[in-house]
Amino acid sequence: MRAAQKNMKFYLNIAQIVISVLLIAAILLQARGTGLGSTFGGEGNVYRTKRGLEKVLFRSTIVFAAAFLGLALANILVP
Repeated sequence: MRAAQKNMKFYLNIAQIVISVLLIAAILLQARGTGLGSTFGGEGNVYRTKRGLEKVLFRSTIVFAAAFLGLALANILVP
């Protein structure tokens, strides 16, 4: 039984690393058009609807974040 727990912990760690890389990539792809420009008098942001790839990227970021949180909790709870 101890070996099974070690294997499960190993696979949880690998899954968490993969999800974290995907989450970082999704966040960096979203942050392409934003910055500190509006803070120092740059153009103002106008609310617009997310469409197409932007919407898929936004929702996948939420899914990756939830999966990362779930894996982190599972990693803590596995002895």
